[in-house]
Amino acid sequence: MTIIECKGVVKKFRTGWTGKFTAIDGVDLEVKRESIFGILGPNGAGKTTLVKIILGLVLPDEGSVKVFGTDVKDYKIRDRVGYLPENPNLPPYLTGRQVMELFGRLSGLSREAVKTRTEELLKEVKIEQWANKKTPTYSKGMIQRLGLAQALISDPDIIFLDEPTDGVDPIGRKEIRQILLELKNRGKTIFLNSHLLSETEMICDRVGIMDKGKIVAEGGMKELTTTSNKYSIKCKNLTPDIFEKLNETASIKSTLDGTFEAFVENLESLNRVLDVLRNNNLLIESVTPAKQSLESYFIDLIKDIREEDK
Repeated sequence: MTIIECKGVVKKFRTGWTGKFTAIDGVDLEVKRESIFGILGPNGAGKTTLVKIILGLVLPDEGSVKVFGTDVKDYKIRDRVGYLPENPNLPPYLTGRQVMELFGRLSGLSREAVKTRTEELLKEVKIEQWANKKTPTYSKGMIQRLGLAQALISDPDIIFLDEPTDGVDPIGRKEIRQILLELKNRGKTIFLNSHLLSETEMICDRVGIMDKGKIVAEGGMKELTTTSNKYSIKCKNLTPDIFEKLNETASIKSTLDGTFEAFVENLESLNRVLDVLRNNNLLIESVTPAKQSLESYFIDLIKDIREEDK
């Protein structure tokens, strides 16, 4: 079931007296229920603007945006939405517990419900021991944890997170990843904006890559990171002379513990590589499509776009 739908979304901002800058340029996007969707892109790509449009905080100049099948202009949908901005601006005169109580009451929860949810969430994000300290005493990572807790205070169906692990130490990042996966398993939908591509790759079901206000690529982790012409082959007793024969058949790279990578043009080329191994009576243990990291895919994609624009 589609829970977020953008069609032909365009947003322009005025620059100077007469100029206009296109921040979002014809974005089409669908996010399925009970999934983690990541939006990626270089600085200035339009990611945060797109998030604000989906939240109804910024209205598009063209196109339509629906959440839960309802136009985002209907403010009632925000009762089911949680949001952690990139730089949470929390009241400096409040403690962590008071911040939670404030946002809980603003969400329409009863005092008793706010009290219960506050204690549960402060414990879940592991800052309960700091609950009575004022927010200026918090580190950057603790602010992010508190910001995540406030985004969850009303038990929303969709959670928008803008750089949720910014400033968080490695142990904290792992704990936050686990929280997000548990939320998904509880039926929540998460829309994630992050520069940490390795972490995005670990938890996202699908990602969209933005550049200059456009979605330039979208897909699941497997389809974006699996290369179509590279295979990792593992076999026993690979000798230097056989390695030379393999190089006559395809582009072969590195051998380590009997594993090498073969760059082939098609399946016929792959089978020629395997024939060399079989003809030399080598035992083939595995043949698997090689993967590249999401970060490598992202960098190569953006670099190619930059080259085309020159």
